[in-house]
Amino acid sequence: MRGVPEQFRVVCAYQLEQLAAPAFKAATELIGAIARGAAYPLDAALAALRAVVAAHAIGPSTRAILDAARRRAMPFFRLTPEANMFQLGWGSRQKRLQATITGNTAHIGVGIASNKQLTKALLKEAGVPVPEGSIATTLEEALRIQRTLKGPVAVKPFDGNHGKGVTALCTTPDEVALAFERANERSRRVIVERHIAGQDYRILVAGNRVVAAAHRRPPAVLGDGKHTIRALVTEENAHPSRGAGHGNILTRIALDAVAGMEVRKQGYADLDSVPAAGAQVVLRSTANLSAGGTAEDVTDLLPQETRATCVRAVRKIGLDVGGIDLVCQDISRPLDEQGGAVIEINAAPGIRMHQYPSAGTPRDAGGAILDALHGSGDGRIPLIAVTGTNGKTTTSLMLEHCVRMTGVHTGCTTTEGVYLDGKRIISGDCSGFFSARTVLAAPEVDFAILETARGGILKRGLAFDKCDVAVVLNITEDHLGLDGIDTLAQLTRVKSVIAQVARRAVVLNAEDRRCIRIPGLLRHRPEIIYFSLDEHAPVLLAHLADGGRAAFLSDGQLVFGQDGERRRVLPADAIPSSLGGRAQYNVANSLAAAAALMASGIADADIAAGLASFYSDAAQNPLRTNLVNMRGVSVVVDYAHNPAAYRAAAATARSLSAGHTVAVVTAPGDRRDADLRAIGQACASFDEVMI
Repeated sequence: MRGVPEQFRVVCAYQLEQLAAPAFKAATELIGAIARGAAYPLDAALAALRAVVAAHAIGPSTRAILDAARRRAMPFFRLTPEANMFQLGWGSRQKRLQATITGNTAHIGVGIASNKQLTKALLKEAGVPVPEGSIATTLEEALRIQRTLKGPVAVKPFDGNHGKGVTALCTTPDEVALAFERANERSRRVIVERHIAGQDYRILVAGNRVVAAAHRRPPAVLGDGKHTIRALVTEENAHPSRGAGHGNILTRIALDAVAGMEVRKQGYADLDSVPAAGAQVVLRSTANLSAGGTAEDVTDLLPQETRATCVRAVRKIGLDVGGIDLVCQDISRPLDEQGGAVIEINAAPGIRMHQYPSAGTPRDAGGAILDALHGSGDGRIPLIAVTGTNGKTTTSLMLEHCVRMTGVHTGCTTTEGVYLDGKRIISGDCSGFFSARTVLAAPEVDFAILETARGGILKRGLAFDKCDVAVVLNITEDHLGLDGIDTLAQLTRVKSVIAQVARRAVVLNAEDRRCIRIPGLLRHRPEIIYFSLDEHAPVLLAHLADGGRAAFLSDGQLVFGQDGERRRVLPADAIPSSLGGRAQYNVANSLAAAAALMASGIADADIAAGLASFYSDAAQNPLRTNLVNMRGVSVVVDYAHNPAAYRAAAATARSLSAGHTVAVVTAPGDRRDADLRAIGQACASFDEVMI
């Protein structure tokens, strides 16, 4: 760091915050060990970092939906660092997501889907073909049901998922006993139902339409006449596409008792048998990807009758997104022609088989679920970001008040707190990342106004990727020497961050020489709107001559100008916070607010009405030019904390009184000596000063 030997400021980019800190620590320890010539336990450090990644990893289904949101430029964030739950969109347009369960998914629908017997009863009522069967709580009951059904049966847990504990084809009492034991480990009640002969298919329904269909095949290996089944499975599991659980495109095949039972059904002694070259060995009777199966896309083969049946089935259960397990001989033929049946409905269906099929056309299942959630929208609410050295809080509260007066539900952050619909819900300095997140996560907010301070930008960045309108009020000496920002040029780059992400307009002070440099720092071209107390400011005049829009003061009136046209908004002295026009900085703040509201599409009349009803008092704008009369003495209370603000406060006080002026002042303790001297010089215009 400049002026501080052997101290460095390091900036790290990362995707997973929980990984960034321990990875950085490990990196510095590694470099230190190399510098000392000492050994470093790299393998152990990497294992610990991989464990962090695994603990916070996003599953493939969730990732597919988030990727679709990213392509649509829809904002999203994890609700908490630990939760695998996400918010898509902001404020009143937000939706929540956990895997493929959405904020629209009915809790009772999930409960029904988890109850396989109830699901079958409701589907049968809806005319959807389902297999016969009953519930068993003991092996004796399971064997009795098998005898009653007079044929092969499937055995599954009453409330299982992902195919866990399911055995699809049991023909002998011993097979039923083993299958019952496996299912009973996951559920006290076990379903025994008729085995439906045919191929296994998964149909995905979202937004009342069939999104994708996959032909699922059970895990299998192909013999080569040399290697054992165990060795062939080990080789297959080493493929990069296979991993543990649901993290990869495919799941590793388990070598367990169920696999042993399956190979014995096919005439092999055990898993150490050597199959002939070209012989396919199936390791599971079920075809779930979570059991190591593979999938081929067959969406285009589905007849219209089958599509309608699948949509009706999901709607009957009460789900917005559902995965249908369906068995039939030929998916291209209607179900009733071949005795096909719906085996179960999944309330949180995995979509990796559709996004990344082993064969066939990949389907954008994540995008389809996003469409069902948000339609064609991007989930954004209007957002105005406000920054500058002085006036941020007043301007933000002005904006919030004016928008709220139009009947829109607002959320606002300032140095004084977080406000929802004008009521403060959190007190304190709330001009940073987490306070902005509070507003953007509030489901009642239709319009956000976010004060965005230098400190918050430097410490954690922005809580939003884009704003509609960015307002930069002014850039003067304040907080220099802190957080590595030593010059006004550096401070300008920090303040310009919100302008960098403005997608509609940037409102700038035409009288501030650092503000007018900001357009040259932008990589894109939003509309630039200037505001000015001086209608003859050169930058303002040039901008108007070039066809640009502006808000400025003319003959005591707030005026909008463009293309030679001037529209009067309201007199400056009609704005209560301007103290009859004497508090010029609040006239400037009003011009900035008016320009931002104009850029947001707010009508002139609504802007005038809002500014005319905003008071800079302890109720609406605490500690910002609050004028109080105490025993005939006018007292102005203000939050001034830098030289420019003290100068403005002194000028306002002099304009309010032709008599004796007394100042009681303080200053923040983290300012440079030069700043404190400048504050003292600003206060010299008072008749008396108490520090």
